[in-house]
Amino acid sequence: MDRLPNPAWLRSFESAARHLNFTTTARELGLTQTAVSLHIRSLEGELGQKLFTRNARRLELTELGQSYALTVRRALGDIALSTNSLFGPASRQTLTIRAAISTATYWIAAELPAFTAQHPDIPVRLVSHIWNDSAAPNDVDVEIRMGYGDWPGVTSEKLTDEMLVPVCSADSPMPSLMALRDHPLIHILGYEDNWARYFQAHDMHPADQPSRHSVDTSVAALQLVMAGAGCATIVERFARNAISQGAPIAIAGPAIPFAQSHYLVAEPGGAQPSAAAGLFCAWLRDRLASDAAD
Repeated sequence: MDRLPNPAWLRSFESAARHLNFTTTARELGLTQTAVSLHIRSLEGELGQKLFTRNARRLELTELGQSYALTVRRALGDIALSTNSLFGPASRQTLTIRAAISTATYWIAAELPAFTAQHPDIPVRLVSHIWNDSAAPNDVDVEIRMGYGDWPGVTSEKLTDEMLVPVCSADSPMPSLMALRDHPLIHILGYEDNWARYFQAHDMHPADQPSRHSVDTSVAALQLVMAGAGCATIVERFARNAISQGAPIAIAGPAIPFAQSHYLVAEPGGAQPSAAAGLFCAWLRDRLASDAAD
């Protein structure tokens, strides 16, 4: 690391540069006046330059001291801001929700403003599985997964029944399922059989054509659809949320049941859910029940 003076000396210097008084600086920092004076002398010795002119009744910054004070104040301010943001009291009360990127983008993120409106005192951090170190397991308050509910080592609570729909660009609506069948089809890795299942549900067979594009998330699939690269099958909930957010896509055919669902998951014997997590889970269940009733 490049040359860096003792941080305690810098802290004393920044305060003294503001107050131009060692007694006031000592009171602000909880130090003795002697300690503050020693810090300043040590910093000046380290730098080989005087930072203050000591007059009989007051201190004055030298020209170098004035320039250095601005830099030190800005640096300490950046450190304080980052520390408060990442580790301050508010972050310890933050509700952390983890979900797959498609679930986070096209479902949970769309719901969070309504939750925050009811609970404005609960900061929320939404992280996705693409960042392995975005949150340690013990730091996650609520985890939502899509699957069959059979993950080993966790308990799961089913939240949703999902439907599957084909989507195309809003600029290229599909006049019929036959037209959809002959259109370029986008495949999502891990769900390559979704198109076959969709057409079979309508007593049709997929067209015998190679796939032009395969992606690993519904988010990427929808971006390709919006770019006019073809059609994709995605969870209806995702499609309708994307459309409500202004995405230029259209649902291109009737929905069919999707085998996978969204679940709340938790490790047995883990820490008791926080109050914020309990409020969010109860709110989400009510929200889903209301949607189902509608």
